[in-house]
Amino acid sequence: MEAFFSSTLGVMIAEIGDKTQLLALFLATRFSQKNAIVLGIFVATLLNHALSAVIGVWLAQYISPELMKWIVGLSFIAVGLWLLLPDKDENPDSRWLKYGAFGATVLLFFMAEIGDKTQIATVLLAAKYQEMFWVICGSVLGLMLANVPVVYLGQMLMKKIPAKAVRISACILFCVLGAITLLGRGIVLN
Repeated sequence: MEAFFSSTLGVMIAEIGDKTQLLALFLATRFSQKNAIVLGIFVATLLNHALSAVIGVWLAQYISPELMKWIVGLSFIAVGLWLLLPDKDENPDSRWLKYGAFGATVLLFFMAEIGDKTQIATVLLAAKYQEMFWVICGSVLGLMLANVPVVYLGQMLMKKIPAKAVRISACILFCVLGAITLLGRGIVLN
């Protein structure tokens, strides 16, 4: 269950203020079908993070446990430091909006997650814990916990969340996970 809780918390915090959260806000202002947007976010995230977890577990099978410890630990710290950089507000290309609330959300969210901090975090968490199912469940839940309120509460919520404090908290969380990994505590690697 540690994999589930670490994935949920890590991805949820990393997602706050992320470009995909801004995308959720954008989609919520463009489409009135909030449930279709939420379902689209879920489908896109499930597909993207399942692929990420498979990659993470696969990498862990072909790399020695000692080397994996260093790669994962240092990568957690790098992701933590990356979280200190705010995402740029990127407006999605309007050509995708013709697919409606659900279609546009699936396409735009899936593409926005490629190479995103939360996708990389999912790869690292899967490599660390070797529990693909729980990492996928946790990372998808974490992303949903961060984005669903944005879809329904929109701009009101974004004004009340201090993005800088959240980025610093997420940085600390990932750096601590990196340090714990490097020290060899709580690691499940074969």
